[in-house]
Amino acid sequence: MASSLVLNHELSKLFNQLWDADVNRFVPGKDYKISLQGKAGYVPTGSNFAKDSASKPLFSCVNEDRLKSIKSFATLISLLDNYEMSTGVAEVVTPDEIAENNRFLDAVLETKIMQLTHEYLVKKNLCKPNLKDFKSQLYGIWFQLYTREGGKGADSCGFEHVFVGESRRGREIMGFHNWVQFYLQEKRNHIDYKGYVARQNKCRPDEDDQVLNLQFSWKGLVKPVGSTFIGVSPEFEFAIFTVIFLLSQEKVTRELVRVEEYELQIVVYRHGRYIGTAYPLLLSSNNEDLY
Repeated sequence: MASSLVLNHELSKLFNQLWDADVNRFVPGKDYKISLQGKAGYVPTGSNFAKDSASKPLFSCVNEDRLKSIKSFATLISLLDNYEMSTGVAEVVTPDEIAENNRFLDAVLETKIMQLTHEYLVKKNLCKPNLKDFKSQLYGIWFQLYTREGGKGADSCGFEHVFVGESRRGREIMGFHNWVQFYLQEKRNHIDYKGYVARQNKCRPDEDDQVLNLQFSWKGLVKPVGSTFIGVSPEFEFAIFTVIFLLSQEKVTRELVRVEEYELQIVVYRHGRYIGTAYPLLLSSNNEDLY
């Protein structure tokens, strides 16, 4: 597990370059404010009952004008309503939705983050120098539909699982690691934030932290621990998860990296040639000695 992993210096260097290039990242206290409130309780696997340690929402405010004015965020938001929540229900992708997927990829590929990512992957011979080929590769990795659970046709894709969230046949939440989707679902009263999840022997997180472990319910189903970046751009998440996916052929890859003040384990599951899931696990933060 985490303790046996060795810090990956090469990826730490790359991901810090991407972090520094993330001009679209939202700044805590300025572009958004969160309210961590209480520490979440233990929820056994399969249970949909969780003690509520947070009477208020996680997000107290988000600069929506900025969300709508940045192309990668705006195009991301247009994709969030394109999927069936439950696995076992085949997805139907319309021509309009394919166009929205392409607009999102065009938006992220215009960013400095994805330019740096493309350069790195070309050097590693993991993608072609032509941007059109790279876009096509990304489309396959993230948007190609597949069957997550045996049966009724293609019901999932990497993008849906990571950025939108889905349920296992309506019984438990899977995926759902994106802060924008969390904010928008919370605003619609579909999410009830239950509290922060403390790491073993660690103190309370800081409301300026941009990686958090959270507990919440979504449309009545409980996610006992959901780990997520907060405030980062879609292109930042897209880039780091894509890099780790392409660097490894393993079914599950865990890379230990230090990004900014955070020591993270980035976890990527492979579903054949596509992303199964991907998320950050916060191991430690420099802020801890302040508490």
